[in-house]
Amino acid sequence: MMDPGLGTDEIAPIALLMDELRSEDVQLRLNAIHRVSTIALALGPERARDELIPFLQDSVDDEDEVLLALAEELGKSFEEYVGGPEHAHVLLGPLENLSAVEETLVRDKAAESITKIAAVLSQEQIEQYYIPLLNRLSHGEWFTSRTSSAALYAPVYAKVSPAIQDDLRKGFATLGSDDTPMVRRAAAKWLGAFAKDLSKPHVLTDGLSIYRRLQADDQDSVRLLTVEDLVVIAQQLTPTEVKEQLLKQIRQSISDKSWRVRYMAANHFNALSEAVGVELVREELVGHFVQLLKDNEAEVRTAAAGQIPGFSKLLEREVIIARIIPFVRELCQDTSQHVRAALANQITGLAPLLGNDATIEHLLQLFLHLLKDEFPEVRLNIISKLEQVNEVIGIQLLSDSLLPAIVELAEDKSWRVRQAIIEYIPLLATQLGKPFFDEQLANLCMSWLGDTVYSIREAATVNLKKLTEVFGVEWARTAIVPKVVNMGGHPNYLYRMTTVQAIGTIAPSLNLEIIQNEILDALLHLAADPIPNIRFNVAKSLEVLATTYGKTPEGVDLIQKRIAPALEELRTDQDADVRYFATQAIQRTQTTLQG
Repeated sequence: MMDPGLGTDEIAPIALLMDELRSEDVQLRLNAIHRVSTIALALGPERARDELIPFLQDSVDDEDEVLLALAEELGKSFEEYVGGPEHAHVLLGPLENLSAVEETLVRDKAAESITKIAAVLSQEQIEQYYIPLLNRLSHGEWFTSRTSSAALYAPVYAKVSPAIQDDLRKGFATLGSDDTPMVRRAAAKWLGAFAKDLSKPHVLTDGLSIYRRLQADDQDSVRLLTVEDLVVIAQQLTPTEVKEQLLKQIRQSISDKSWRVRYMAANHFNALSEAVGVELVREELVGHFVQLLKDNEAEVRTAAAGQIPGFSKLLEREVIIARIIPFVRELCQDTSQHVRAALANQITGLAPLLGNDATIEHLLQLFLHLLKDEFPEVRLNIISKLEQVNEVIGIQLLSDSLLPAIVELAEDKSWRVRQAIIEYIPLLATQLGKPFFDEQLANLCMSWLGDTVYSIREAATVNLKKLTEVFGVEWARTAIVPKVVNMGGHPNYLYRMTTVQAIGTIAPSLNLEIIQNEILDALLHLAADPIPNIRFNVAKSLEVLATTYGKTPEGVDLIQKRIAPALEELRTDQDADVRYFATQAIQRTQTTLQG
C-alpha cells in the first residue's frame, strides 16, 4: 500500500533504487547499497520495516563486495530509519543471513554490525530475538555460521538473565570443542572478550575450562590465539590463583613446539607479566623471557627484543644487569638484521632504568656497536631513540661514533634511508647543541638541498625550517640564508629551483629584516629565470612572503613597492602556469592587505 504522504515524484527514485538493487551491473547494485539509508528515509520507518528489510534479507545471493557494503550500512545506526531502538531487532534478519556466507570479510562485518545493534537493544529484545539468532548460528550446519557466532556472545552476556547466561557459557564451550578448526579458532579469538564479562567463579570454572581445551588444541593456529585469552584471564585472577591455575599453560605457551605460538607469547609478554604479579615475574617469567630472547627462530627473538624495556621496568636494577643485559649483548651480534633493528629500537629504553653509571658501564659499548651496524635500519633506530640516552648520560659519550653513522646514512644509496635521517636531524640538533652541529652537520644539511631525488630536496628544506626553530633566527641568518641565496646563481636549474622552494618554506620562520635585506633580491632575480617552473615557484614564494609579513606597516610597504610589481609582471608571463600562479598570488596578497 502506497504511503499517502509520498507524491509520485518521491516514489520514482525509490522504485529506481529498488531496480538498481536487482540490476545485473555490480557497480549499480553497490551504489544502491551505499544509498540504502536514503531509500529507508524516503520510505519512512513502517515501509522500511515491511518492504525494504525483507527485500534486503533476500539479497544474500550477490557479489561479496555488495554483501560487504550491505553488512556495513546496516551497522551505521540504521535503527534510526526503521523506527528507533524499539524496532532495531528487525535488522538482525538480513545480518543473520550475511553471517553465514562464505566470504570471511562479509561475515566479520556482519558480526560487527550485529554487535552495534546489540548495544541499543533492550533485555527483552535480546532474549526474544537476539538469543534465538545466536542459537541458530551456533548450531548452523555450515561451519561459517558457527564461526560468526563466536563474536556474538560477549556483546549480550551482561544484559541477559542468569539462566540465559548459563546457556551462553555452555554454548561458547561447545564452540571451543567444535570439530572444525576454523570454529575453534574463532572461539579462541573471542574467548578473551567473553571472559571479561564472566564473574570470578565462572572464570575459574567455565572460562578456564574453555581456555585450557583451546590452549591444548592440536592446531597451532588455534593455540596462538589463546595467548591473548591467557592475558585477559590472568588479569581477572589474583597472583595466587594465576600460580595455581595457569602456571602450566604459561610454561606450555612459552615453550610451544610451534614458533608462531612462541612469537605470540613473546609479543604479549609485557601484558602477561603485568597481569600475573611481581612475585611470579621474578620467580618464573624472567627465565622464560631469557628463553624467548635465545629462541632459535628470528621472528621470536625480534618480538622478544621489542619487549625488553617494558619487561625490565618490572625488575630491580641488579636483576636487569645480571639476567637481561648478557642476552641483550648477544642480540647486538644477532645474525638477523631484523632482530638487531628491533633491539636498536628498544635498547635505549634501558638507560633510564639503569641510571648514569650502569648505562655507561653496560650499555654504552652496545649503543656504539649498533651505531656502526651494516644495516641502515639498525643505525636509524638507535639514532631515533637517542633522546633517552642523552637524558641519562649526555650525548658527548656517543658523539665520536654518532657522527660517522649519521654521515653514512646521509649518503646511503637508498633515498628513503637518506630521508629518514633528515627527519631526525632537528631532534639530534636539539641534543647535540649548536657548536657541535655547526662544526659537524651544517654542511651535510646544505648538501641535501642538491640531492638528485626531489623528496630529499623537499625534506631538506623542511629540515632547515625546523633547525631555524631550534637554533633561532640569528643562527639561520649566518648559517643557512647565505648558502641558500648563493644556490640561486647555480647553473643547474634544480639548485635554483631548490633555492626558491627553500625560501618559501623557511621564510615564515625568519623575520622581515632578513627577508628585506638578504632574501628578496635573490628571489626577484629568479623571477626572470629562463625556466618557467622556477618563475611560477617564485610567484608561490612571493605569495608566502606577502601573506606572512603583510600584517605590519613595514610589510605592507614592502609588498606595495617590491612584491606586487614583480607579481604583476609575472601575471603577463608568456607561460600559462606562471600566469595562473601569479594571478592566484596577487589575489591572496590583496586579501591579506584588505584583512
